[in-house]
Amino acid sequence: MRRLGDGVEAALHCAVILAALPRNKVLSGKDLAALHGLSESYLLKHLRALTAAAVTEALPGPRGGYRLMRPANEISMLDVVEAIDGPGPAYVCREIRQNGDVTTNAPCAYKADCFIKRRMLAAEKLWRDALRAQTLKDLLDDGDVEIGDHNKQAVKDFVSKKLR
Repeated sequence: MRRLGDGVEAALHCAVILAALPRNKVLSGKDLAALHGLSESYLLKHLRALTAAAVTEALPGPRGGYRLMRPANEISMLDVVEAIDGPGPAYVCREIRQNGDVTTNAPCAYKADCFIKRRMLAAEKLWRDALRAQTLKDLLDDGDVEIGDHNKQAVKDFVSKKLR
């Protein structure tokens, strides 16, 4: 549907890691950045956005870090996408059909929304509905099946050493 900001990928991966944490445990932004090979300052910007959107909670202090605000089955992929890219529409109609040299200026000619806008927004609604229907729990389940045992163990080992 649209090109998502680069932060969406990082935010989704971090949210899945946080979804797998034991109850009341956190991971620091620094450790989440190291786990994914990202710059800490880059990732912290996106973690702050997730916190502002009430997807994650940031606990301050030397033993602080991030954790999810709600269970994984209550956080949709759309929640994460909108936290990073905003809730606004991907398609913005600027009504250029009214601007050309050969168009009419009669006000009654444009009473209905642009037909292109209508179809683009209908397609976007389907896209958003699909993301709304998929949760972080679904992503955890996918990872259980699709991530190789070696990689799962490496992540588990890393996270267990860094838990706070």
